[in-house]
Amino acid sequence: MKVNFKDVAGLEEAKVEVMEIVDFLKNPDKYTKLGGKIPKGALLVGPPGTGKTLLAKAVAGEADVPFFSLSGSDFVEMFVGVGASRVRDLFRQAKSKAPCIIFIDEIDAIGRARGKSNSFSGNDERENTLNQLLTEMDGFDTNSGVIILAATNRAEILDSALMRAGRFDRQIHLELPDVKEREEIFQVHTKNLKMASSVKIDFLAKQTPGFSGADIANVCNEAALIAARNDKKEIDKQDFLDAVDRIIGGLEKKNKIISETEKRTIAYHEAGHATVSWLLEYANPLLKVTIIPRGKALGAAWYLPEERSITTKEQLLDEMCSTLGGRASEEINFGKVSTGALNDLERVTKQAIAMVSFYGMSSDIGNLSYYNSTDDYGFTKPYSDKTAEKIDADVKAMVEEQYERAKEVLRNNMEGLTQLAETLLEKEVIFSDDLERIFGKRKGENKALDAINEAKEQEKAEQTADAETAPSTDAQEAENQNNENSES
Repeated sequence: MKVNFKDVAGLEEAKVEVMEIVDFLKNPDKYTKLGGKIPKGALLVGPPGTGKTLLAKAVAGEADVPFFSLSGSDFVEMFVGVGASRVRDLFRQAKSKAPCIIFIDEIDAIGRARGKSNSFSGNDERENTLNQLLTEMDGFDTNSGVIILAATNRAEILDSALMRAGRFDRQIHLELPDVKEREEIFQVHTKNLKMASSVKIDFLAKQTPGFSGADIANVCNEAALIAARNDKKEIDKQDFLDAVDRIIGGLEKKNKIISETEKRTIAYHEAGHATVSWLLEYANPLLKVTIIPRGKALGAAWYLPEERSITTKEQLLDEMCSTLGGRASEEINFGKVSTGALNDLERVTKQAIAMVSFYGMSSDIGNLSYYNSTDDYGFTKPYSDKTAEKIDADVKAMVEEQYERAKEVLRNNMEGLTQLAETLLEKEVIFSDDLERIFGKRKGENKALDAINEAKEQEKAEQTADAETAPSTDAQEAENQNNENSES
């Protein structure tokens, strides 16, 4: 099926860049008559599922030129010389079909920086293949009319010779979609779905922060399957919410045997997370908590993070404190802790290490970053043993401080915590409305949460308006009847 730019939702900035490539292929004279040269290639860089391959297909569809598509691993063989031979054959065919596009997906399979990728292997076949590709892209031969597109989500490991001007002239970055772009992507993927009128696309977009285009396609498909499984004629809003939960947390396991003591521990653990996150200004606001086992988790909490480009130290510490709220609740309420906090402890430890050794957020270490983006294997340690001890001490102190802070927040709100946990034991699922009823309005402003509340209020207003229209119609009919009686 032919793909055009209208089939690619979002990615407006990336589309502008690649549209120019299409224009080069369609009207080369427009640029060459001014002395300009058509760019050799463009590298599409971005996280998995953001639409790199789809965008390359759209370029080929719009330009209406031959499109050679293959992956980096297609060049790699155990036989010496095969990869280089395939590169030569590819460019020979492309030159005969010019103007055309060559698209190499996952180019990091052959484009790794030389001298690193073969550290543990005597076979330099991958390196020979890369050398041949470099020669073909900018050697003595001119590749007039042949444009090379490549995609990768690991641009930092590519060879610098591949990235220089004259080879991949442009790097086009594709980021995860924001709320407006997610709305456009939902519109594309829901085009062929039979949806109930109650489903609002903007509401779905706000419910899926951090989702890529591929994730959104998966949500739409899962929602359709869930509705079909329940013998529904249309896909309603709850099916979409269940699909989001299914993708984030895994399948519900309602028949999993859990003792009453374990269930109580899980309820107070999740209530601890919910309470601390609700009461701290910068923590991500809670959307939903459940103690129904899902995937590998015995309980789960869904948060609605504010979409921001940079994060401050205060925001990171609040998030760390809320993550430790579960274990803190266990210790306060039962006087002992369980293994249920494994994932929480892993996350806060990694976050604290990053804050101290990467982001320069420790007063002891200062404004130093030991992050090394060029070290593939992480074998080098760019600091002394004495500094390592300081880092360990700072990380431990940071986590312990936030743990004590979480316990203090919970002790000051024990009544609300108990009420929340007991509600969770009774209902098994609670929402942000329950937290607002117990603790009141949340501190601080969060655009994401405000958007959800706004959507809920709008829905209530629509329902109220629908309810009010019925009596007014009856009143109109009664008035008409009175008029007829008076006329007779």
